[in-house]
Amino acid sequence: MTILSDQEMLRYNRQIMLRDFDFDGQEALKKSRVLVIGIGGLGCAASQYLSTAGIGTITLVDDDIVELSNLHRQVLHLDINQGQYKVHSAKDSLKQLNPYLNIRPIAKRLDCQELESEIIQHTLVLDCSDNLETRNHLNSICYKLKVPLVSGAAIRMEGQVSVFTYKDDNQPCYQCFSSLIGNTDLSCVESGVMPPIVGIIGAVQALEAIKVIAKFGQSKQGKIFHLDGLSMSWREMNLSKVAHCIVCGTEST
Repeated sequence: MTILSDQEMLRYNRQIMLRDFDFDGQEALKKSRVLVIGIGGLGCAASQYLSTAGIGTITLVDDDIVELSNLHRQVLHLDINQGQYKVHSAKDSLKQLNPYLNIRPIAKRLDCQELESEIIQHTLVLDCSDNLETRNHLNSICYKLKVPLVSGAAIRMEGQVSVFTYKDDNQPCYQCFSSLIGNTDLSCVESGVMPPIVGIIGAVQALEAIKVIAKFGQSKQGKIFHLDGLSMSWREMNLSKVAHCIVCGTEST
């Protein structure tokens, strides 16, 4: 028996029509719970498409407040939201996009135990954070709990997306990648970012999350999907599993 109401079937009709997606894919989205870490540029872009696509529950985690300098790229926040927690501002905007959506705002920085408790309750984690330490930490917990992770990053005129499902022991994790690039973490505060870049990367994160949840198409699992906005070109790079990776390595202790 379908879990979709008549109004929902009408609302999502254009994606239900897609071959191999159908009602099964739409119902998988409604049953799912997605944890979004960070409601800045990436989180705003990704969460709005997840919301309109019909994800059942979205949990927003961010301890930051809306500032004037956020507004040029964080499209869920308005001028009147300045001084408000980003998760509350985003919740109001997302509910206007889709009234069927269940949103859980968490306006605090979660410690390790709290984060693990949240991740295990969700179908998938969307990493929209802005620092390497958080990305590595999320990867470690998601690997431990075998909860899929869709990671995104954007800076200046470039961005990247990667997907980790942790179902195949031969597949790399995010730590395999970050251990190769070293401590070169920069933020848009230091280097700037063009608004459409975070929009594009966030939209790709949303699409990859939908594909993983609905088992639809082929995800970018174990790959780095990189965008060069200056030349408007994409490059796909295969990641290799690092044998001594501290998270997933076969030679790790």
